[in-house]
Amino acid sequence: MLALSPADQLLYTPQEAATVLRFGRSTVYELMAEGALKYVKRGRSRRIRRSDLEAFVNALEPQPN
Repeated sequence: MLALSPADQLLYTPQEAATVLRFGRSTVYELMAEGALKYVKRGRSRRIRRSDLEAFVNALEPQPN
């Protein structure tokens, strides 16, 4: 089986997305539930597109110092 680096993946599990974002897994599920992080669902599986992860990060507002 071909092993992909995280940057080459098209879809991420919530756990993989949490690792990439450096958030907790439960935080990723909360973001998905509130609609802040888009995902696709197939059966019982939820997957997050790389483009949706990038859009989420790009939309984050920096905190003032």
